[in-house]
Amino acid sequence: MFILEYDHLSLEPDLQIVHADVRMELDGETIIEEPLCVDVGLPAPLLSALQDVEPSRWSDPAEWRRMPFVCCGRGDPECRAYSFIVRHLEDGSVELQEVDEKQDAPPRILGSYNVPAEEYKRQVAAIGRKFLQFIEGKDYRPYLSHTVETVRKLMGELEN
Repeated sequence: MFILEYDHLSLEPDLQIVHADVRMELDGETIIEEPLCVDVGLPAPLLSALQDVEPSRWSDPAEWRRMPFVCCGRGDPECRAYSFIVRHLEDGSVELQEVDEKQDAPPRILGSYNVPAEEYKRQVAAIGRKFLQFIEGKDYRPYLSHTVETVRKLMGELEN
C-alpha cells in the first residue's frame, strides 16, 4: 500500500515557499506525517515517476533533480529533509529507498519499499496537479525561478 498526500497547501509570502501537511505511508508504515516545505523538492518526485533518481541534498538548487522530496518548514534541504532513491524495476514496480544523507559519506538506507509503478505515478501526478492549481494566480516568486515551469513540463510528461 502506498499513500502520498499533500493537504492544506499554503504560501509563505516572506520566504516564497509552499507548505503542506505531508503524509506518506508505505506498506502500512507512516514514513512522513508533518507540515513541510513541498515546492523546493516537488520536481524531484515528479521526475522520479518517470525515471530513476538519487538525491544529494547539498547540491546546488539548480540541480533540482537531486533535491529531497520534502524538507523543513523554512525550505532548507540542508536542515531536515526526506530523501529517497527511486529505481524503476523490470517487474513494473518502483523501489523507494528512504535514505539518511550525510555530506561526506554514502547515504544510509532507512527503509526499502516496492510500489506498483502505475500507482506511484498516479499519486505523484496528483500532488503535481494540486500544486499547480494552488499556485495559479498567486504572487509566487520561488528561489528557483523556473519551479512552476519545471513542474508544468514534468506534469505534461506524466499525463501523456
